Amino acid sequence: MRTILLRIAYNGARYHGYQVQANAKTVAGTFQPVLEQVLNEKVQLKGCSRTDTGVHASDFGVSFQTNSTISHRGLIQGLNINLPPDIAAKSCEDREEGFHARYSCTGKRYVYRVRDSGVRSPFEQDLVLLHKYPLDAALLDAAAQGFVGRYDFSAFCSAGGSVEDRVRTIYSFQVARRGELVEFSVIGDGFLYNMVRIMVGTLLDMARGKLPCAPEAVQSVLLSKNRNRAGATAPAHGLYLDKVYYEPIETQ
Repeated sequence: MRTILLRIAYNGARYHGYQVQANAKTVAGTFQPVLEQVLNEKVQLKGCSRTDTGVHASDFGVSFQTNSTISHRGLIQGLNINLPPDIAAKSCEDREEGFHARYSCTGKRYVYRVRDSGVRSPFEQDLVLLHKYPLDAALLDAAAQGFVGRYDFSAFCSAGGSVEDRVRTIYSFQVARRGELVEFSVIGDGFLYNMVRIMVGTLLDMARGKLPCAPEAVQSVLLSKNRNRAGATAPAHGLYLDKVYYEPIETQ
């Protein structure tokens, strides 16, 4: 039996997250029937993460076991012929027995995109957050360095998360301007429920003057472990799971 890792991408605007739900349209609920049709067998699909409603993925890992002898190229082509336009299979590879898309993951990179020109683009509907006022990317980048390191991120976790151990390592957090967009890019060994959206929301609140904009202010919130000390949760539609690591993590 083969163990296969598939990398997919999706626009999450029409989906209630990745994980299968009984009464909602999800990425896994849409993807798995197509995969089983192409393989001509039932599979147990393992996802690398549980993205929320409206969140996107540029790189999302799924793994499964199969008796099929289909080639990598044949699998990718078969999937992309039958998948809806907002989900695409990017690549696949055979992995060792016991490989798991979630538990074999060494880390992830998320990117949050904000348009701060004050003028919306019809080509970015549900894909970026529109911010009314210009952002100082360099100032926010300096403040974001307060997140880097190994900490208890309880202050940056929404209620409803079931994980008891809230200690995570952030390897890098960069804020940079890309034309009319400002991108928040964070790499870590794992993330709590809504953690990235709260970190970005906190930096945006700093930009609005609601919180001091400095790494020391971030550190103060972190050490408090108090969710009420952090900023708002940024909307889902600006967030992308940008890369899933199964090898040593690149921090640059």
